[in-house]
Amino acid sequence: MSKFIIENRTNISDIEVMEIISLIVEQGRVSSNNKQYSYITVVKSTAGAEYRVWTDLNKKSDRFVIEDYRLSEEKTKE
Repeated sequence: MSKFIIENRTNISDIEVMEIISLIVEQGRVSSNNKQYSYITVVKSTAGAEYRVWTDLNKKSDRFVIEDYRLSEEKTKE
């Protein structure tokens, strides 16, 4: 059984977050020699906004963090 930790750093609903995370999980474990979900994924919502999702593989769980792509890019440039 898997345990997911999801940190939503956006204003989108929990349902939308779950839909985005589901897309990543459906792709399977593709990073770190197929042990981890994609390190980083950029997704576009039905409203056209872009979000960045990054993952961490913990000892007993997978952690997903979803952020507004535009805001996260601005932080990176600082």
